[in-house]
Amino acid sequence: MTATKQKHIILKFFSMFSAVRGYNILVMVIAQYLASIYIMAHDKPLRSVLFDENLLMLVLASAATIAGGYIINNFYDSEKDLINRPLKTQLDQFVSQNTKLSFYFVLNFAAVIMASYVSFNAVLFFSGYIFGIWFYSHKLKKLPFVGNLTSAILTITPFFAIFLYYKNFETVIFIHAMYLFLLISMRELTKDLENIKGDLVQNYQTIPVVYGEKVSKIMLTILAILTLIPTYLLLNYFDVGYMYLYFYFSTFLLLVFLWVLRLSKRKLHYLILHNILKFIIVSGVFCIVLIKVSVVLNRI
Repeated sequence: MTATKQKHIILKFFSMFSAVRGYNILVMVIAQYLASIYIMAHDKPLRSVLFDENLLMLVLASAATIAGGYIINNFYDSEKDLINRPLKTQLDQFVSQNTKLSFYFVLNFAAVIMASYVSFNAVLFFSGYIFGIWFYSHKLKKLPFVGNLTSAILTITPFFAIFLYYKNFETVIFIHAMYLFLLISMRELTKDLENIKGDLVQNYQTIPVVYGEKVSKIMLTILAILTLIPTYLLLNYFDVGYMYLYFYFSTFLLLVFLWVLRLSKRKLHYLILHNILKFIIVSGVFCIVLIKVSVVLNRI
């Protein structure tokens, strides 16, 4: 194999990895397992959770569906992304749209097959999830409020697959979900501010396009304040172990977020805001281990 061909294969690999947001999928897989161990199935032996084949199939089905979702979203947003993310779009174009669409159908088919290993209800769940992602990418994404709300719901949907599997209906799970939902809603609105130029050109009716940046900033401020509600409940009414450190730190970062938001005027500022929220969300995934470190060690 020549050096040129090897380079071409490597570029195609990174192009596909970029298109399916491989790093996001990896974080989601880790999040689902940590949520299962520390929250959903905290009363089960650690080994039984880690080596649960049904859980593995649900996690893999989630990963395949999300990867397919990124591909179809990339397909519908290709023209907008040329304006908002020219460098990433150039990398993504090393793999043709036809190849990506073929991979999209393969991933969705694989997700349904893996779900069938668990139960027929799991098949229905992921079939609905696949349709929801397609409908969001095709229609709902261009609508103000509806697009943001749908995106936030679709992002946390994989956790509901685990939630339904373990049939754990503890209140603390819903409060954690509320906190995550608010953060993701903030991230989606911040992304709309970041991508306002491409949205205007492609006639996407997002909140910043329809109502302006000032209204969007007010909404972001309200959402940031609302995160204090689940934070207060989790810290005062539930045992979150050492994860209280995360909630204090994330509250501090949200104050920084609001300060930067107040001064923000350019795309660079919104990119910084987006990265602050992304850091809070991703660090929250890994900080789940702080809930019951000693208990988990005893469950091995």
